[in-house]
Amino acid sequence: MSTVSLRTIPIARPDLGEEEAAAARRAILSGWITQGPEVAAFEDAFAAYVGAEHACAVSNCTAALHLALHALGVGPGDEVITVSHSFIATTNAIRYCGAVPVFVDIDPRTYNMDPSLIEREITARTRAILPVHQMGLPCEILPILEVAARHQLPVVEDAACAIGSEIRVRQDWERVGKPHGLVACFSFHPRKILTTGDGGMLTTDDPELDRKFRTLRQHGMSISDATRHAATSVVFEEYPELGFNYRMTDIQAAVGRVQLQRLPALLSRRAELAERYTTKIEGIQGLIPPHVPAHVRTNYQSYAVQVTDSYPVGRDQLMQRLLECGISTRRGIMNAHQEEAHKEIPHGGLAHSQFARDRVILLPLFAGMTTEEVDRVVEALTP
Repeated sequence: MSTVSLRTIPIARPDLGEEEAAAARRAILSGWITQGPEVAAFEDAFAAYVGAEHACAVSNCTAALHLALHALGVGPGDEVITVSHSFIATTNAIRYCGAVPVFVDIDPRTYNMDPSLIEREITARTRAILPVHQMGLPCEILPILEVAARHQLPVVEDAACAIGSEIRVRQDWERVGKPHGLVACFSFHPRKILTTGDGGMLTTDDPELDRKFRTLRQHGMSISDATRHAATSVVFEEYPELGFNYRMTDIQAAVGRVQLQRLPALLSRRAELAERYTTKIEGIQGLIPPHVPAHVRTNYQSYAVQVTDSYPVGRDQLMQRLLECGISTRRGIMNAHQEEAHKEIPHGGLAHSQFARDRVILLPLFAGMTTEEVDRVVEALTP
């Protein structure tokens, strides 16, 4: 296949346009740049979209995860059950609290936490369970919640990739972030479907927890900037506890409000492209397209294909071949326990996690992608 004059297909591309630019301009010219009215409006709209009582915007999803665990009292010597098979931020957030990540393996078909492995890892030091909705595919949250309830443990959902994804609860479809656990944490990084450049959000139905998030994200300040700005008499803030600088800017939030309005169309387009990929890849021996259980709906934040032994070349060779054809890809999701920063964390064997990292390839998928580009990728995948 000749790549002469063919444009490189990126792994992802943020879908931003004139509406987002106009929103950012509005915020810039308003004179209120950091956390203010745009952030508040974005939080309200986001909470309404996912079906949560409260939404608290922060600087990124790593901050959201750290804030959630910290607010729940997770500290030095505590344990948090999670997966190694996730972006390193999941494990980092636990260790920021001084706690110890306890890794369980994944389901080899969905690449999400295997609920059947959780209970055996619970000890007197366990303080929380932190599952991940990997690549936008909802994890088996209901069985995880059952285990958590038996042991009276809070569940913090790493929903970094999962905006717009849904779970069937009895006969109803509910969005990730409703939340189903105590807290759900989202990312607005440029690789995500909804982006604010960077940013994060915590959703919860617990008003006291939401109050803690709002205080802690702003250095533990006793009154907000908005309250101080609107005061008719002089007021002085206090700092009764150690907090963090985890605020979102109004410029970001203004962009996020537009992105949230456009989200249904972005999700629909990604689903169309993913269906085209799946239909064509199912006919290629040695490649396995994503498995989506009937009780969940994925947003296809990433399109993951497993390269088996029956494919003519290995995963890494395939990635190189695609790169030479002007097609960007990424390896399967990383494992924290295989990285230098966390290699000392003990684990009882994570065979499925390691297999997935080494055998999965992430293909280009973004709302602005054309069907012709999908077909070009498939052609390059075909032996």
